[in-house]
Amino acid sequence: MDIEGEGRKLAEVAELTAQGKPAVAQLVKDLLDGGAAPEKVLNALVEGMAVIGDKFASGKAFVPNMLLAARAMSGGMTHLKPFFSSGVVKRRGTFVVGTVFGDLHDIGKNLVAMTVEGSGWEVIDLGVDVKPEAFVQAVAEHPGAVVGLSALLTTTMVNMEAVIQAVREKHPDAKVIVGGAPISQAFADSIGASGYSANPSGAVALLTELTA
Repeated sequence: MDIEGEGRKLAEVAELTAQGKPAVAQLVKDLLDGGAAPEKVLNALVEGMAVIGDKFASGKAFVPNMLLAARAMSGGMTHLKPFFSSGVVKRRGTFVVGTVFGDLHDIGKNLVAMTVEGSGWEVIDLGVDVKPEAFVQAVAEHPGAVVGLSALLTTTMVNMEAVIQAVREKHPDAKVIVGGAPISQAFADSIGASGYSANPSGAVALLTELTA
């Protein structure tokens, strides 16, 4: 594939990812089969997610739009995963994520997990209603991982502090970020979180900042 044609296809990957089009998966496969560098393809997916993320943050896109974009990106990622496994493309880090105990909501967590994975991170998704011990164990199994906590209820957001304390007791240097509808920067600061993001693209930026 010539450079100009590759450039057009990469731009199309970014555009269709932002639009949440299933065609992203085939485009990614075609690019890789044509010899495009996996890093370039990954960057195109990341670019597309950044576009929809910015629209979401500014109120010009909504959860369904984010879900469609994340699914489109995941379709493309299926063709990139072998390059991560072989070491051709390096993971940017490991992200352990879960909804804290007492809370069964997962849409926000899933969006963050998919967006972070699409940005080149290995994601360990612990699911919902996750006890502190499970987070502690996950960090033990993945040294250096950043932990992400989600909560959607004011009654369960307070459980984030117990998780942070449990993780830091065993792993004092662990970085823990938080998010969810009732969460604010002030609350994150009050419980000792390493950072807070209001949206998936912000979480990616925060992870990059914390691990720079």
